[in-house]
Amino acid sequence: MVVVTGRDYRANLAKYFGLAQQGEDVVVKARYGSWKVVPITEDDMIVNKKDLTDELRGALREAKEAMQGKRKLNTLNHLIDELRNTDQ
Repeated sequence: MVVVTGRDYRANLAKYFGLAQQGEDVVVKARYGSWKVVPITEDDMIVNKKDLTDELRGALREAKEAMQGKRKLNTLNHLIDELRNTDQ
C-alpha cells in the first residue's frame, strides 16, 4: 500500500494511476479525508442520475404495461444477453 498526501498525488497523478492500474493500493490523505484510488474495470458501470432515472422510469412503464396485458416481459436470460451485446 502506498499512502500519499494530496499535494504529492496531484503532482504525480500519472505515477499513482499507474500503480493503481498494476494492482497497488494507493491511498490519498488530505485534510478533508482519505481516498483509495481504484481503476474502473470493464465490469463497472458509470451512470449519471438523469440516465438512471430515465432507465428506471422506462422499466416501470414496461412493468405496468405487462401487468395490463399490453406487453410481454423479456426473460432474465434475454436481458442478460442484451446487456452483453450492448457492451461490445
